[in-house]
Amino acid sequence: MVFLRQVARSARCIRQTAPTTTITTARSFSLTTRRQGGGGQQWDPPTGWLWGIKPGEKAEPEGWEWPMYIFCGALAAATVALAFKPDTTVSTWALEEARRRLEAEGILPDPYPNGEKKE
Repeated sequence: MVFLRQVARSARCIRQTAPTTTITTARSFSLTTRRQGGGGQQWDPPTGWLWGIKPGEKAEPEGWEWPMYIFCGALAAATVALAFKPDTTVSTWALEEARRRLEAEGILPDPYPNGEKKE
């Protein structure tokens, strides 16, 4: 408690003896005003037209549209190709090979007795 009184007393002394004139030295970061970079407005004022294009005017391509269309098309094609790719895992091959060998030995009955296998 004695320590707190001494700290408060010394802080009071510093406050009372501080000059009240303004100092024109450099301010610390905590005292400087916050500035947002870029300057100017952050948004365009509303015009009432979709994407800011007047009716009857043709929109100019911005340069990113065709690469984006190609990317999206390639992504869709890759998705379809990967969804319908054949199963080539070792476990699938081993299961089919074991079933074929067991059918050849007569342990398993032939699932297609008439020879009409669907592939």
